[in-house]
Amino acid sequence: MRIRSLHAIPVRLPRDLASSRGTAGSPTSLVGSGGYRWSTAYPVLYSVNFETALVRIELENGLVGWGESQAPLAPEVACSIVTHLLSTALEGEDFDGRPERIEELWERMYATMRVRGQTGGFMLDAISGVDLALWDLAGKMAGKPVCALLSESPKARIPAYLSGTSGASVAERAEFAARYADEGLSLVKIYFESEWSALLALADALPKRMQFAVDALWHLPPEQAIAMARELDARSARWLECPLYPEEVEAHAQLAAAIRTPLALGESYRTLHELQPFLGIAQILQPDLGRSGITGSRRIAQAFSGQVIPHLSIAMGPQIAAALHFAAATENCALCEFNPHVLDTANTFLRTPLLRQGPDYHLPDAPGLGIEWNERFEAMIGVG
Repeated sequence: MRIRSLHAIPVRLPRDLASSRGTAGSPTSLVGSGGYRWSTAYPVLYSVNFETALVRIELENGLVGWGESQAPLAPEVACSIVTHLLSTALEGEDFDGRPERIEELWERMYATMRVRGQTGGFMLDAISGVDLALWDLAGKMAGKPVCALLSESPKARIPAYLSGTSGASVAERAEFAARYADEGLSLVKIYFESEWSALLALADALPKRMQFAVDALWHLPPEQAIAMARELDARSARWLECPLYPEEVEAHAQLAAAIRTPLALGESYRTLHELQPFLGIAQILQPDLGRSGITGSRRIAQAFSGQVIPHLSIAMGPQIAAALHFAAATENCALCEFNPHVLDTANTFLRTPLLRQGPDYHLPDAPGLGIEWNERFEAMIGVG
């Protein structure tokens, strides 16, 4: 069977910034005007919208696979790479659904710009979206969920952890976390905005039955990072995520050696090659399925002796489902990130919602990734 067509669709949905502050995709307050605005806490842009890039592959027999690139800003960039470069590499190619064939096609896509130095960033985001669509097709061709292609004994449920807390005050955010603790979730990740004392106050106000992790959003002051992190040691934090700029290998090593709290890294990197310098530093790796794909994330997990916990930020159905299938099939993965705003947005457009019940995600059991758009969303993106 040959690949007939490959293209990508940028998606941009309005969202309520106030209610999503303190969660994935909008962890801090923003300043500026227009669609992209600066964080008030550190120099990075965020979108006022919910943005992503969907990838659609169709085979000659009409079978369709869906994927998704992590594209929280400018989804048109990843879409352009898919449409203009990766389609040239894949259209007309044979595809029999074997995992080995997906590996071959991944290498073919990677080769399109490798010698030009395009081995990360938007290029890998685009490749990863196509990779998810190929795995979706492979599962549909085999009549099996993707996790069953990845493992002979995948988990049926994946424990979830709460990512972010909403509220205007420490008390409101602690109450937000408590509602999910009442549902059985035992871990919450909180975000460092601009005041470390405010983060510690929230950590101290959380329900005692919940552990907590911290996402520092890459902006701990290097000269104070060890002292700040030791305050997490004193509170038995589950992990410290993204404490410093992604390229600071030696500073991460020094921090890891000086504290007890495990370091968690991964979302800023796309490939095992990029993560190689950190394999002996981080205790937890967090590949993003929309940036590394299933193929790249498997390579990372297989090379790492520690715990792997997939990163989930702004995402629609394919990315979330891919993370769940990856987690279910990966022996050293015991958790998956859960952001209520993100999951609710994704489920708005799915015929069968992705299910979290109590402390666990339920694994989609339909062939492929197990997602199908509803008529409303098909009309929005012009397919169906």
